[in-house]
Amino acid sequence: MADTAQGTTPEEEVEYSEDKIAVHWKEEEYVEPPERYRAQANANDKSILERFAPENFPESFVEYAELLDWDKKWDQVVDTSNPPYFKWWVGGKLNACVNCVDRHLDSRGDQNAFIWVAEPEDDEPVGVTYRELHRRVNEFAALLKDFCGVKPQDRVTFHMPMVVDLPVAMLACARLGVIHSQVFGGFSGAAAGQRMGDARSVILVTMDAYYRNGELIDHKIKADDAVDAARKEGIEIEKILVFQRIPGEYHSESEMVEGRDFFVDDLLPNYEGQEVEPESMKAEDTLFLMYTSGTTGRPKGAQHSTGGYLSYVAGTSKYYQDIHPDDTYWCFADIGWITGHSYIVYGPLALGTTSVMYEGVPTYPDAGRPWRIAEKLGVDIFHTAPTTVRMLRKVGPDEPGKYDFHFKTMTTVGEPIEPDVWRWYWKVVGKGEAAITDTWWMTETGGFLGSTLPFLQPMKPGSCGPAALGIQLVIYDENGEEILKWSGKAGYIGVRNPWPGRMLTVWGQDERFVDTYYKRFNKDSNSKDWKDWPFMCGDGAVETEDGYYRILGRIDDVINVAGHRLGTKELESAAIEVDEVAEAAAVPVFDETRGKIVEMYIALKPGVQASDDDVAQKVAKQIEYDIGKIARPKNVWVVPDMPKTRSGKIMRRVIAGISNFTDVGDVSTLANPEVVEQIREHVQGAKKERGEDLQKLSKEEVEEIKEFGSGSE
Repeated sequence: MADTAQGTTPEEEVEYSEDKIAVHWKEEEYVEPPERYRAQANANDKSILERFAPENFPESFVEYAELLDWDKKWDQVVDTSNPPYFKWWVGGKLNACVNCVDRHLDSRGDQNAFIWVAEPEDDEPVGVTYRELHRRVNEFAALLKDFCGVKPQDRVTFHMPMVVDLPVAMLACARLGVIHSQVFGGFSGAAAGQRMGDARSVILVTMDAYYRNGELIDHKIKADDAVDAARKEGIEIEKILVFQRIPGEYHSESEMVEGRDFFVDDLLPNYEGQEVEPESMKAEDTLFLMYTSGTTGRPKGAQHSTGGYLSYVAGTSKYYQDIHPDDTYWCFADIGWITGHSYIVYGPLALGTTSVMYEGVPTYPDAGRPWRIAEKLGVDIFHTAPTTVRMLRKVGPDEPGKYDFHFKTMTTVGEPIEPDVWRWYWKVVGKGEAAITDTWWMTETGGFLGSTLPFLQPMKPGSCGPAALGIQLVIYDENGEEILKWSGKAGYIGVRNPWPGRMLTVWGQDERFVDTYYKRFNKDSNSKDWKDWPFMCGDGAVETEDGYYRILGRIDDVINVAGHRLGTKELESAAIEVDEVAEAAAVPVFDETRGKIVEMYIALKPGVQASDDDVAQKVAKQIEYDIGKIARPKNVWVVPDMPKTRSGKIMRRVIAGISNFTDVGDVSTLANPEVVEQIREHVQGAKKERGEDLQKLSKEEVEEIKEFGSGSE
């Protein structure tokens, strides 16, 4: 809302940030990594820490680049002449598909690149060798080039579930130098269409259906919504290529539109056996776009490079996940997110390993499913999100012990993992034999920024560990002054130096790129020295005396639901699309299984005659349509008014406190303090009746709720 009042209240004079949570976190003891795997580890000697020390920047990253095959070697390691638009491996040329597929054909062509596991457990796993992958990639690349007429740096959008056709399509684009943009399959068609509008993409690759919780879900139906949403953005989708989940069958109620919609299986016979010459791309050419939620406006298209990105995910996969070609590696994540791009597709394939892909949910048909897969396929490296670990711990705490599998490393990704959950993961899943790499990074960074080298550095529950190799982390206070690690204080974590995995920019929005990631702590916008351009990550953190970092959560108002970052502004904008709604506010509620869930508060326009229940249903459906089922709020509360400051700003921390049954703090300075008790009685009364009165929160969780929304107040 617009600021209509003069002056500020005492409430508004206080600046809050999530970094203040830090003082409430208890420091944990070290857990030493197992010795049994140290000798075989890619990083088993402390000399690697010296090689990547700050004084060896930027040449230290050459070690990552040398993991790849280059058509032409670079002339310059990094060009920092136009900060913050840093370019890596300048003058170098390569092809990402060649590095992930072609170069492995002679040495391991008959080794599986992927083992795909369907959700129905009666279906046998399907192996796809590197040779088979090469054939499928080339045939689909030929189809894209001929039938769709794509050229290097055109954009093609995927809205695909977890099937091997997705990495095939990604690598086909990479072979052609075409930019791919995968939208998470759980997002709505409208979300896909909006992203197509932003990318100016006119080709959509999708699938008719996929399995989820034992049901074959209609997915192609979302393509119709994507067409409508793209049209609103001025883009007319020209072709929709439809893979079929069950060959020869069509499981969607969406009609195939003649001249626009085409079954891939009908087209591929025209390209059988064809090979496509790979495009030799400049290192700084764009490989893909990955859209990420933000707190203002539309999602941001993180624009990732070919050479810099690929070298970084190859290097971090090698050293932090300890991937070797003879491993069987399972990243239990979704390719619709950056984790899947970096650590299911590009990093592991660049190293020539075997990756497991699983179609379905972790607990179908029961909580033993992941461990049966691991046992059957001989998985020795496991990688998943804390929300999955929490879920499996809750519904099947003893299940891992029933199966004969043994991991050497286990990665966590997407959010901090609580120490108690960490200990279950280590003792029960890892059987006390595996090293945990608790990673911290972001969509925008391409790969890990903080973690422990699995057999070289001790683990610490609740801490991601030190800065990743070659990364120079820094923590600033509110005024941009550096916080020293022995102070015990927390602040805003950032990266001092350029690194190869960082995105090039925000697609089509250079100004937003600078404003979001650099403006706050850059003290001289005219400086040509990279040292004056630290990258702001948007998280609060504290560094302890040993150089380990504890990540405390987002500074902005993004709600992390089961590892999926949902922007509050996107949620609220969707709610306000409902005619009856005047105002909306999204808040996080702690949930034992998913980490956090969304609750919406809405205030109606004057004179609305519809029932509260009807409006709440409309809001939930609109959010699901605009964003996807993952964003559907657990509850939608219709309230008489929002608690506001005198300048008209909604106090989100107050309603977040109500939803989480925590103290809402001082409300005496609000413009309408009387509404707080009305909302509390309504919301908490209803939640108690439903049995939703919350479990006891930890001190740090209470503090997080207190600080929520401070950036918007």
